Amino acid sequence: MSDLIVWYDGACPLCRREIALMRRLDRRGAIRFVDIAAGAGGDCPVDRKALLARFHACEDGRLLSGAAAFAAMWRAIPLLRPLGVAARVPIVLALLERAYRAFLIVRPRLQRLAERSAPC
Repeated sequence: MSDLIVWYDGACPLCRREIALMRRLDRRGAIRFVDIAAGAGGDCPVDRKALLARFHACEDGRLLSGAAAFAAMWRAIPLLRPLGVAARVPIVLALLERAYRAFLIVRPRLQRLAERSAPC
């Protein structure tokens, strides 16, 4: 059984690339990845629209979103664990959340670019 649940948008080319990388790095199988675009995600207490708007994870029974969810995912992957542990410092997490919110503004444009560059 996975220690961490991560919900992601499998219809998003950026998300698919990110999750593909995380799957390769998660050699222990510590993360259960749930593609909400494929209709999964029913075990999440957040509605589908909210799941698609922000990144979500459940770590130790706590629902996390945004930078906190990314940090939880990083903590589950040995190579990225130092970044996830650093995010436990409130100022670091606040800075990561600020960067994540800025990313959300440009995400639609980046998705279009990723779609165009995806192999056929």
